[in-house]
Amino acid sequence: MRPNTDPITMEVVKNALSSIADEMALVIMRTAYSSIVRDSMDYSTGLCDREGRVVAHGLTMALHLGSFPDAMRCLIADYAGRIEEGDVFVWNDPYGGGGMHLPDVYIVQPIFVSGALEGYAATLVHQIDMGGIAPGSTAVYATEVFQEGLRIPIVKMYERGRPNETFFKMMEKNTRMPEKLAGDMRAQIAACRTAEKAYRALVEKYGAGNFRQLVSDLHDHAERMMRAEIEALPDGEWSFTDYIDGLGESPEPLPLKVTVTIAGGDITVDWTGSAPQVKGAINCPVPFVKSAAHLILKCIARDDVPNFEGFTRPIAQVAPEGTIVNPRLPAACAARAIIGWRAIDVLLGAFAQIAPDRVPAGGEGGVSFPILSGFHRGQRYVCSETLAGSWGAMADRDGVFAVPNPGGNLTNQPVEMIEALYPIEITEYGMVPNSGGPGRFRGAPAFIRGYRMLGDEATLIMRSDRRRFLPYALDGGAPGTPSWNIVNPGPRQRILPVMPMDAVRLGQGDVFAHVSAGGAGRGDPLARDPAAVLEDVIEERITLAYAREVYGVVVDAALGVDAAATAAARAAIAARRAGGPEARPAYLEFFLSRFGINEFERVGERELRLG
Repeated sequence: MRPNTDPITMEVVKNALSSIADEMALVIMRTAYSSIVRDSMDYSTGLCDREGRVVAHGLTMALHLGSFPDAMRCLIADYAGRIEEGDVFVWNDPYGGGGMHLPDVYIVQPIFVSGALEGYAATLVHQIDMGGIAPGSTAVYATEVFQEGLRIPIVKMYERGRPNETFFKMMEKNTRMPEKLAGDMRAQIAACRTAEKAYRALVEKYGAGNFRQLVSDLHDHAERMMRAEIEALPDGEWSFTDYIDGLGESPEPLPLKVTVTIAGGDITVDWTGSAPQVKGAINCPVPFVKSAAHLILKCIARDDVPNFEGFTRPIAQVAPEGTIVNPRLPAACAARAIIGWRAIDVLLGAFAQIAPDRVPAGGEGGVSFPILSGFHRGQRYVCSETLAGSWGAMADRDGVFAVPNPGGNLTNQPVEMIEALYPIEITEYGMVPNSGGPGRFRGAPAFIRGYRMLGDEATLIMRSDRRRFLPYALDGGAPGTPSWNIVNPGPRQRILPVMPMDAVRLGQGDVFAHVSAGGAGRGDPLARDPAAVLEDVIEERITLAYAREVYGVVVDAALGVDAAATAAARAAIAARRAGGPEARPAYLEFFLSRFGINEFERVGERELRLG
């Protein structure tokens, strides 16, 4: 901070910029057409300065936000000297545009004040359908990006205020849902227009020269704060590896490895050792993986580091080309988010060794993403959801249930909204008893969501994970419980892979149920406070038998803890442990029996335990 910089003015400007970005987010939420945007909130907003550096994020999807720097650098490089007042840019290209996958469409408006470029209003929305081989444009089974939909380079959708009619006609002809796509893009434009007015007023209030200096000082301030946070961590090198289950009926595990190196006020995040890119759509363009590192460093910081791009200067990132974290053209990437979400867990696994009191055990592994599509009364529908909400345990508390994954402020769509918009009945939605990993502090329970098809026929496309490689535990806790995709639950149920490599056909009356992974536990389950176990019984999170067999807590008929019987039960469990590990731990037996599943392969007794 310069000696003559007024810290109060800097704080006012910082908060004003954040408020503008939040207002942009509200505009999109209130004006979007599709439920994936309006109700799931799968979008992001931000502001950039005249150099394209991020200066504010809206309270939206965190994993999107860290992608803005790469995307803005591509825009400015492509159009240097050719950006004019009234222009609006649009693109989604993962190969050359800083994009992530084709449904994520950037719409960015330059902001001019008194004829000079002073900033940018930036939006990113997951569009409901961009064409390609599957409804929703997120087919896991795509093998190259050319199958996934319309790939848009950085182009002007408005030039000097005049709409690019060719672009709009191209979009209309290349989507299954033209009205919703057009409506959501208009919502993005409306958000940019709203930001333009507020940003211009802010620049005019302080004067362009002074405003630019304030922004520069705020970038430097954010850098200093992040360096201080890094310097407070120990120097050294730490690595952690987790695994994606893999694709299809015979999945091959895909390692996702990170090495974190800290030296003074600098940190390097290196993804060397991660799997090569695959013939499937889960390859993740590098901006999304970079975003995960930015997010985790902000989350473990003791202070509130401002959302100015200067905070990224101490962070070096390495992502080898040709891997699942930085694929080469023409690798498919429509379902890339599973890598980005899992990158969060992998980074937390590394930081569990660096700052163990600040991070949770493994969670559900990121959002599951079902898409149901078909025709109803002659009209195409596409219902896509982002399902999450089962965190791993913290160092001092149980895992949080029914709260979005830290990678995004996404919400699960209201049951009533789905049933009103689509020929679908939600048969079940709630917590799964006897799920999640036990521990002194337990992981959050899994959730289940069931869909009954009311139309003649529907297509299901599914992206999920965490079945064979369970959410990792910490400090002697137990790993979380596995995820399942089940068609027609019951005696004749069909178990689908975590990521089917084809569209799944569903007929009228068929039910599809997704069971999320449950969060992992932390600390020895036998050290859990019996009163906390009793509360879980009363709240119907666990059964009496589970309390006795897993935690060694005996609850009597009056719903009290039998202290003597509890001491004996815990001694018996400890004696069994001393005899060697169980073939399949009791807590998993309780969970699997709930769904009539007898065969379950858990990969490796390492269980990704730390400490």
